[in-house]
Amino acid sequence: MSMRERIETRLRADFAPQSLEVIDESALHAGHAGARGGGETHYRVALVSPVFVGLTRVKRHQRVYAALAAEIAAGVHALSLETRAPGEA
Repeated sequence: MSMRERIETRLRADFAPQSLEVIDESALHAGHAGARGGGETHYRVALVSPVFVGLTRVKRHQRVYAALAAEIAAGVHALSLETRAPGEA
């Protein structure tokens, strides 16, 4: 299973999202800190979940980072997060 698939699987299990997009942007960061041959190090995630209702952006991001702790330990270097509750613009 690719790292993108691992991230998507974990987020679906933990957040029951209405919408989820996981994009591997590793190629855009080739040669930068944390990048390695073969990619799978830099991701952009857009996640809409009812779990986020009433949470600040910081708390939302903390929840995502906690959910992806194993993936981060396995080599994910950077996550760009867009987290929203249903109905938010």
